[in-house]
Amino acid sequence: MDANVNLNDYAEFVDSVTSKESKQFSDFSKRIAELEAGPHINDSVNIPRMLTAAIGLASEAGEFAEIVKKIIFQGKPCDADTEWHMKRELGDVIWYWVQGCMALNIDPNEVIKMNIDKLAKRYPGGKFDSWFSENRKDGDL
Repeated sequence: MDANVNLNDYAEFVDSVTSKESKQFSDFSKRIAELEAGPHINDSVNIPRMLTAAIGLASEAGEFAEIVKKIIFQGKPCDADTEWHMKRELGDVIWYWVQGCMALNIDPNEVIKMNIDKLAKRYPGGKFDSWFSENRKDGDL
């Protein structure tokens, strides 16, 4: 393996495979306008709210993971104060998750029901088995 990596060459590669919408505001705003005009999943998808939900979910999940990282790898105590902080971050995750449901104009209860149904099919008898986790049926994401 070649240990001599040129980060400038890599940056050029990254730039060459990055979409115009990711690099230029004019292309980004044009794409947002196209999405707003539709057609899409259904005519009531709220594109700005969907973007807010996606970025917010990633950010808040990262904040929760940061706390867990500090507990596991950096000696942070897993005490009542830390638990309180994790609960607050999980609340923020749910807030953005509901934003996503609102963006797609879907009932949050329907999403939970779909998840329960998916897991019930994946784990027959309602019991976790690593075999089923690693050997999924076609279409089981």
